[in-house]
Amino acid sequence: MVTLRKRTLKVLTFLVLFIFLTSFFLNYSHTMVATTWFPKQMVLELSENLKRLIKHRPCTCTYCIGQRKLSAWFDERFNQTVQPLLTAQNALLEDDTYRWWLRLQREKKPNNLNDTIKELFRVVPGNVDPMLEKRSVGCRRCAVVGNSGNLRESSYGPEIDSHDFVLRMNKAPTAGFEADVGTKTTHHLVYPESFRELGDNVSMILVPFKTIDLEWVVSATTTGSISHLAIPLGEEGRVFLSPQILIYHPAFIKYVFDNWLQGHGRYPSTGILSVIFSMHVCDEVDLYGFGADSKGNWHHYWENNPSAGAFRKTGVHDADFESNVTATLASINKIRIFKGR
Repeated sequence: MVTLRKRTLKVLTFLVLFIFLTSFFLNYSHTMVATTWFPKQMVLELSENLKRLIKHRPCTCTYCIGQRKLSAWFDERFNQTVQPLLTAQNALLEDDTYRWWLRLQREKKPNNLNDTIKELFRVVPGNVDPMLEKRSVGCRRCAVVGNSGNLRESSYGPEIDSHDFVLRMNKAPTAGFEADVGTKTTHHLVYPESFRELGDNVSMILVPFKTIDLEWVVSATTTGSISHLAIPLGEEGRVFLSPQILIYHPAFIKYVFDNWLQGHGRYPSTGILSVIFSMHVCDEVDLYGFGADSKGNWHHYWENNPSAGAFRKTGVHDADFESNVTATLASINKIRIFKGR
């Protein structure tokens, strides 16, 4: 019995030491933002890693997105190791990813990305879990709410609100449309030009398509010097940002473009970025407000001109290919799509 206890103690000691050294190495080798290691910080980091290890729970949903060997098409595209959110620990971009990202909106003379990220993580959390603590939840159900006119008179509101996470995007309003689109929002994906004021309990996920988008977050939370990217402006020239700001990882944008869109379009739309993001942080994903309405019209649910369809004709996204991707995911029971009633 004594021998067994000694062996158990040795194993536990080795495990703790391994986790600590791994954490230290990863932070030291991959963190772009300089980090000073003090004993207290070491203990906190080790404690967090142990908590995550202990809290890890397998998926208990009826259909688990991450389950493999059910579809070769899915297995070729889905890479669970790619992290959706930018953190101080994973901020180092590979050269090809950085060059690709710079070409998205052809920014002229961008500032140094390393310096920009250092400034960024002085005003937003740099230590968030890039998977939003997914491993600690047995079955996380998520609703991704698009902006299609097929939401009108759908009465999906209560159904949408029943999900653990509700993700919306760009300028989508809920006021006045609660019966169809719901009232709950946990995460809202935007880029500066599509920013809108968000509720206090909503996490804003910035989708950066250029370096100045990251600078805008710093500006918006401090001096307000970059004001031409977002409307409306808040007090003292600053926009109203939600208390928690998360950053969509540029490498994840490239992953969506390469793996899921196979290079179609110039870069992915916010809609498909929201879908693939959700597949990495959720166990079940339901889509609402994607595609045309019952008459074949493409428009936003808050527009009075059903035949507008302007958002589908941007020239930078391949809407048809993106729609085929979501349709295929639904056909293999990885997501569900609700197209109105």
